[in-house]
Amino acid sequence: MIRIGILGHIGSGKSYVAKQFGYPVFNADQEVTKLYQKNKRCYAKLKKFFPKHITSFPINKKKILEVIIANQKNLKKINKIIHPEIRLQMNIFINKYQKKKFIILDIPLLLENKINKKDDILIFVDSKKKEINKRLKKRLNYSPIISTIFKKIQIPTERKKKKSDFIIKNDFKKNSVRVNVKKILKKILLDDRNNS
Repeated sequence: MIRIGILGHIGSGKSYVAKQFGYPVFNADQEVTKLYQKNKRCYAKLKKFFPKHITSFPINKKKILEVIIANQKNLKKINKIIHPEIRLQMNIFINKYQKKKFIILDIPLLLENKINKKDDILIFVDSKKKEINKRLKKRLNYSPIISTIFKKIQIPTERKKKKSDFIIKNDFKKNSVRVNVKKILKKILLDDRNNS
């Protein structure tokens, strides 16, 4: 099984690119949303830390954003509760699909949280800043403050690009992304055969 990690800015289209591979995708953002909706253990812990904001279950994502805006240090507290649960779900996902040729990891802080392994294939999704900002503004619950806070905890773009095995230019046109994904898969399979 080959693990492919998708890197890139918030709003660069990582999840869209991840889907184009046609293999199982672990989407960390979707898993976080599920936790807020279904995991009462997480709710109890978050309520204990933030009783003013977290008052009802399922948790409203807006309330989580309010907690972070109230104090940036709260993000670390939230991560301490959420990340172990996400890692658990990721391990379940990996076990479920271990017989697949590829799995795709769409995890925003893949490198920052040291979730990647040495032999993971890393792909950076490169998009124009103007396009990213346009897309972010259309998002539900988008907050420029939150965006800035998250950027602070991320590894700089240039370092991520250097660590990446491939860079995909995402111009938000379906065809060009699919063509690039196919090329990358061919190259990975070829390298894999040569290394075997």
